[in-house]
Amino acid sequence: MEQMFTADTAAAIARARQHSVGDLLHRTARRVPGKTAVVAGDLRVTYAEFDTAVNRAANALAARGLGKGDRLALLSHNCWQYAVLAYATARLGVVLVPVNFMLTAQEVGYILEHSGASGVVAEDALVPTARDALGDRDVAVRAAIPLGGATPEGWENVDDWWRTGPATEPGVPVADDDPLRLMYTSGTESRPKGVMLSSRSLISQYVSCVIDGEMSGDDVEVHALPMYHCAQLDCFFSVDVYLGATSVILPGPDPATLLATIEREKATKLFCPPTVWISLLRHPAFDTTDLSSLRKGYYGASPMPVEVLKELRERLPDVRLWNFYGQTEMAPLATILRPHEQLSRAGSAGRASVNVETMLVDDAGEPVPPGEVGEIVHRSPHAALGYYNDEEKTAAAFLGGWFHSGDLGVMTEDGYLSVVDRKKDMIKTGGENVASREVEEAIYELDGVAEVAVFGISHPHWIEAVAAVVVPKPGAALTGDDVRAHTRDRLAGYKQPKYVVIAEALPKNPSGKILKRELRSAHADLASPAE
Repeated sequence: MEQMFTADTAAAIARARQHSVGDLLHRTARRVPGKTAVVAGDLRVTYAEFDTAVNRAANALAARGLGKGDRLALLSHNCWQYAVLAYATARLGVVLVPVNFMLTAQEVGYILEHSGASGVVAEDALVPTARDALGDRDVAVRAAIPLGGATPEGWENVDDWWRTGPATEPGVPVADDDPLRLMYTSGTESRPKGVMLSSRSLISQYVSCVIDGEMSGDDVEVHALPMYHCAQLDCFFSVDVYLGATSVILPGPDPATLLATIEREKATKLFCPPTVWISLLRHPAFDTTDLSSLRKGYYGASPMPVEVLKELRERLPDVRLWNFYGQTEMAPLATILRPHEQLSRAGSAGRASVNVETMLVDDAGEPVPPGEVGEIVHRSPHAALGYYNDEEKTAAAFLGGWFHSGDLGVMTEDGYLSVVDRKKDMIKTGGENVASREVEEAIYELDGVAEVAVFGISHPHWIEAVAAVVVPKPGAALTGDDVRAHTRDRLAGYKQPKYVVIAEALPKNPSGKILKRELRSAHADLASPAE
């Protein structure tokens, strides 16, 4: 039914109905103004103070020429200022570009160039990287977050933005599908892709997290994984802001600091990838720290080894666990395995969350029956708007009206998904497909194994061969022969690792994902041409 209104009336209706990411904090501040919103080091701020800081920072950005649709790059470890800028940009309709702080200046430079960033904010220690990345680029904003040193010459102090200045709301109209985030994927390609997310993508995803993840305004959550990654920023921190929960921000997932913080703040909720949960279990302070407040635990980024899952259930019996599976392009949640399913469906990624439809397709885009391997695809308002300035990759990713994840999976009759592998991580040895995860699960059953990564390496006869890098638990004396003997009784011959390397640690990114690309490169010569 078509309605005819004047432009002024239509604009007034749109503003009254606006529900953007930038509105969420303000509404929470109206509901619970005096509640503690953020704890970061010695700083403790209420929701009213958080809201005021965001308005001031937004007005400061506007005064420096940034407006709706402009891009602001943010290069920093987790901190209070990160939280302020995430909402200040959203309130202005400025697109936030979170940048991985582990990248080189050249890699950061590519993101700045590709995104067309109008400004850069970097923590003081990373200003040299940001300066090199900028080169002679002319940008409206160069600002530093003072986390440990003096403000570098030629850069503004971000703290001046949120501490002083006008605290009035900017009043910028932001529509549901105006881009607010440009998240660059790590991916396997030579250049990362810029994933565009809108309020519709993000808030739909928040709702799925709240309902299926049983999140609450009573939560006290520790945020230790990088906020440049949408798992920590949007599955957890932004949901806490939406609900009015208390967020404790740590610069990184140091296990000793994490354990002490849970005890001190009486945290009820924690998200970690499996690698970080493992680091907590192995830390000598684990059994002497009071973790009795903890009630909800979440994992993602990679599957939880079944043996580690059992150990978590035994050593943290009061903590209910959820597995969140997804990808950046889904903002990022797609499927959830709930607490009562952790053991009965161990290893599964669960079922589609409340706002998601998931199925498996073959290379022709046709559905595959239960029990067969196919590519995981989704339909959901969580889905990204596409890849920035990349029509070709966007068209391929959304072929047939589904988002194609690039992950391979198997689904049961009742809709439970098991992620077999990334397409790139499926090992094809001697014409047979080997899922690296299946081999990893078998190796985890060996006493003394702390962590393992399985991957394929080039082989003159088998084309690809199965290789494993194993990290022993402290005090365990494991050998490659031990690992091979263990898998001999559990796996078909072609699935058994032909090469086993014992190592002190596995390379990981700040999100806790194991960097198999680095392992493939480091161990590319394990198979000699003479074999």
